[in-house]
Amino acid sequence: MSRFLLRAGLEVFLAGSVLAGMTHGQTVPVQNVVSSPAATPTSDGTAPQPADTADTAIDPASLIPDLPPVRPAKASLIGGRIGKLDRVRDRMTIQLFGGGKMIIAFDPRTNIFQDGVKASASDLQKGDRIYIDTILDGGMVFARTIRLKTENTAGGESQGTVVSYRSDKSELLLRDLLSPRPLKIRLNSQTKVVDNGHAASASELAPGTLVAVKFGPQQDGTDVASELSVLAIPGASFSFAGTVMSVDLRLGILVLTSSTDHKTYEISLDATAASVDNLRPGADVTVLSRFDGSRYVAQNVTVNPPNLR
Repeated sequence: MSRFLLRAGLEVFLAGSVLAGMTHGQTVPVQNVVSSPAATPTSDGTAPQPADTADTAIDPASLIPDLPPVRPAKASLIGGRIGKLDRVRDRMTIQLFGGGKMIIAFDPRTNIFQDGVKASASDLQKGDRIYIDTILDGGMVFARTIRLKTENTAGGESQGTVVSYRSDKSELLLRDLLSPRPLKIRLNSQTKVVDNGHAASASELAPGTLVAVKFGPQQDGTDVASELSVLAIPGASFSFAGTVMSVDLRLGILVLTSSTDHKTYEISLDATAASVDNLRPGADVTVLSRFDGSRYVAQNVTVNPPNLR
């Protein structure tokens, strides 16, 4: 929206400049004008047709600099509902699942999906339930990807690392790097705990374990998990195959979209992995990594030949 207002303002400014120059007898710069040939008498003596008026040749859009690509950075997944939406400044206030508020910026670089289908910022409405891949950008929390959920389901979803699990209270504490406070969720006898497709016990949840949780509010105000999935435990190995979205060898960060689940993952590169030839955006890669309790660390990166898969 801010880019649209800037473009409209440039168009009004350019039009006003041309009119002002004509009013005061000033010559409009040649490079800004496309002039039609002057009317000349016809060979049969009939009156010549009037010459076309001059048109400005500058495209205002060309004066708006392109936005820089989103820099690679460690992302954090948050979920909540849109409380306020400022389409002029491209800001929104999110009521976070588990409590608290957060102001998040977005712009045309933000990828927006509605129930898995590509969407736009105009599809975002106050009260919508969304999940956001966020990064810190210039002191602001920026939405790299927004996933809009429109199906009528109660409760929320969250993903984070386990801070602690108190079996005596059946209380799980999750940490998200950009959330204002850890998310506290209770488990009960109805909570389904799954690890790699197999039933597991909540007592096995060690600190640093990466989990995804579906939960719903209770009448007493507490959040109770209906399902908890173990995504990774510290020291576990993982293989990713997909397309490189961005790579920053200075920061040692590789961002790829998995060809298996179509999700975006950030993987830390060590000096050995960073030396791989042809490691650039668009490359098809296979990455063997290890989860260290807070991030995926690449142990081997292979750039696949085209059309390998």
